[in-house]
Amino acid sequence: MGCLRIAVSALLLSPYVFKSWANIDWQNWKNYLLVGLLGSGIPSFLFPIGQSEISSSLAGVLNSTTPIFTFLTGIALFKTKFYWVKLIGILLGIGGTLFLILGHSNTDVSSNPLFALFIIAGTLCYGLNVNCVKAFFQKTDPLQLSAVSFSMIGLPAVLYLFFKSELPAQVESQFLISLGSIFFLSLFGTVISTILFFRLVQKTNAVMASSVAYLIPIVAIFWGYLDGEVINLIQFLGMGLILLGVYLIRKS
Repeated sequence: MGCLRIAVSALLLSPYVFKSWANIDWQNWKNYLLVGLLGSGIPSFLFPIGQSEISSSLAGVLNSTTPIFTFLTGIALFKTKFYWVKLIGILLGIGGTLFLILGHSNTDVSSNPLFALFIIAGTLCYGLNVNCVKAFFQKTDPLQLSAVSFSMIGLPAVLYLFFKSELPAQVESQFLISLGSIFFLSLFGTVISTILFFRLVQKTNAVMASSVAYLIPIVAIFWGYLDGEVINLIQFLGMGLILLGVYLIRKS
């Protein structure tokens, strides 16, 4: 699933790379690769692994910890200014995450709540990525940044699909539905959203841009509810703490 999502995204963006080849700063390839790996490459594997044992609702709520990791990595690695009120927000966010994990272990859709750590690792990658985009690509065309970074991580994904993956011998309707879902996810959830998000980072700042992640839990809970997943009171409390933490992080 991870390789398919990356490969489809890279193929959709590849025409731009060939068209703008001469205008791309290839000397900056290491940072392009870093953005590709942190923004999509690594999380594309961490999220499916995590969601093999936890619900999409919990994964969506945990995704709202992205601003917390953006703030922490910004201070630790990118010399972002420190604010005490933001530290309080971080502690509230971490507390909310713990509530979500503990509350999720009591629902009927959980097999192993420890798999939530894969989602958290993915949001850590997102936090690092936002700071990298702000630091290294402030004036780069978002479409170019997306196209080049995906082309670098897309080739290994394509090679894996051709030589290592085991696709079904007979193409069944369920497989086609799954393949169509991954294509839809790649186009809207990866390609278009990545271009728009890079533009948002450039126009605002890393923490403020990443704080749009707090909208994801609302959408994720809605879809999870429609899919028959159970959300309990402890999880809503955890989400409330996370949102309060994100608010305080943005306040300064």
